Amino acid sequence: MNSETNKRARRKNEHIQLAIDHPGASSSDFDDVRFVHQSIPCIDVDQVFLSSMVGSLTFDHPLYINAMTGGSSRAGKINEKLAIVARETNIAMAVGSMHAALKDDTLSESYTIVRAQNPQGIIFSNVGADVSVELALKAVEMIKADALQIHVNAPQELIMPEGNRQFSSWLSTIEEIVKQVEVPVIVKEVGFGMSQETFSQLRHIGVNIVDVSGRGGTDFIHIENERRSLKEMTYLTGWGQSTVVSLLEARSSPDFDVLASGGIRHPLDAVKCYALGAKAVGMSRTMLLLIEEQGVEGAIQYIESFKEQLTIIAAMLNARNLQELKERPIVFSPELLSWQEQRGLQ
Repeated sequence: MNSETNKRARRKNEHIQLAIDHPGASSSDFDDVRFVHQSIPCIDVDQVFLSSMVGSLTFDHPLYINAMTGGSSRAGKINEKLAIVARETNIAMAVGSMHAALKDDTLSESYTIVRAQNPQGIIFSNVGADVSVELALKAVEMIKADALQIHVNAPQELIMPEGNRQFSSWLSTIEEIVKQVEVPVIVKEVGFGMSQETFSQLRHIGVNIVDVSGRGGTDFIHIENERRSLKEMTYLTGWGQSTVVSLLEARSSPDFDVLASGGIRHPLDAVKCYALGAKAVGMSRTMLLLIEEQGVEGAIQYIESFKEQLTIIAAMLNARNLQELKERPIVFSPELLSWQEQRGLQ
């Protein structure tokens, strides 16, 4: 293993540990979204079906394990466990950034183990917006991916001591990948949220699936600042739009299939995402902590309980499916109403 590979593996392991040690958010915009209770439902629990279509893919359950890791021995073991969890609970899974394996084939097993453990599952490959079309195609082929996530993470790169400083080609690169990759392409934030201006940019280059991945979960400014020798950029933690705000911003772009991740604490947060238009909800750090603290069986039990609770809450809201959840009355806090007014959102 060469020195560059060693550095990359060390950084991947640092990211894993810093994500595990990441402080929890003190508040959440999810608390500023309230459902209006209706006393007499007209459906039975067994009439609730929360399947979802994302592009050409059918999600039997509108949940997925979102991108986390890969590129080191430790990361490979985590990905193997996550793949087993995804297989046993029949939910989709994304691997973390595959740049490590695209630059060094000896690291590919930390990603291919996911397909080996879950041969029939829905799996997303993952690259940054700075890779060539050739490497994007290689990432899809490496794990026989059903979709490709392209992560956009400018704040993380800028705070990362060894991060990228060139972003002018991102849009054109994404456009070329969308044209040539045969599986659905998902443009994904990494925890800073999205805006209506971003949706407009992406629409013009042919993107129609996004993962807004808003502020509220793992903060990669915090993680990269912890890796800086002076740790001098703490003041930028909390940058970006929350998942709730990002979903409100997405209302200006009803032609997108929107996925939501970032700061999902429990099933009620997920249901609020569906009500705000998300077609599926992803979790990252929660799954990492479960794997580390409770193992595969604990993570499986958590997800099965999560799915059951989604059904219970949907029945409580008299909603048979995701479309009916979108039609249920919601009350927003003054802060969210102010954001919508100032941003001209409906």
